[in-house]
Amino acid sequence: TELTVTENLFIYGRYFGLSKKFIRTKIEELLEFAQLEEKRDVKVDALSGGMKRRLTIARALVSEPDILMLDEPTTGLHFEDVRKLLLVLNRLVDTGNTVIVIEHNLDVIKSADWVIDLGPEGGSGGGLVVAEGRPEEIVKNQKSYTGKFLTSALKKKQ
Repeated sequence: TELTVTENLFIYGRYFGLSKKFIRTKIEELLEFAQLEEKRDVKVDALSGGMKRRLTIARALVSEPDILMLDEPTTGLHFEDVRKLLLVLNRLVDTGNTVIVIEHNLDVIKSADWVIDLGPEGGSGGGLVVAEGRPEEIVKNQKSYTGKFLTSALKKKQ
């Protein structure tokens, strides 16, 4: 877009009916949180993919939701951008937010507190809960499709 990072956050805050004063204060907090302080006056189009993802999360946090749901936030990101995004998400959880992530990236899944494994799309049982639990428990569940792939990712974690 033709908006800067700051303008983008401001417009989202106004969309939710927040006061200009509150939004200005919140923007400073969110820029720091999303590690985008140095990009405050940069046009959104000029940001890297990882920075755009962090900006998307910052926008979602303008209204201070209790629950944040993200659909495959790491798609197309480089390893370092995934790492930075996970740091941001972990900070959210540490401050008491609930973060729900729909994800296929095993590096993200292995760091989750709780995994719900939905059967593969299509076919019998597609989209149904086949297993749930901590990542270490999922790999032990014979019905888990994710667990079959997660085993090697968890070994790398150690």
